Amino acid sequence: MDTRLLELLVCPICKGPLQHLRPPMQERQELVCNADRLAFPVRDGIPIMLESEARQLEPAGSDPAPTPPADLQR
Repeated sequence: MDTRLLELLVCPICKGPLQHLRPPMQERQELVCNADRLAFPVRDGIPIMLESEARQLEPAGSDPAPTPPADLQR
């Protein structure tokens, strides 16, 4: 995606900055609004900036608890 376009794009909801996440760091290419906890998809190099198309992110700090190794489970 063109870096000049990324500089112009903001979240369509809060008008805040977006973070561009892409492979190999992430499974899919998305523009993330951390304030609204939404990830907007990028398809064929085109950002889809519709709230209805956005994926809701997990709340900060709500990572599931790690599962203990099988030999420690009772």
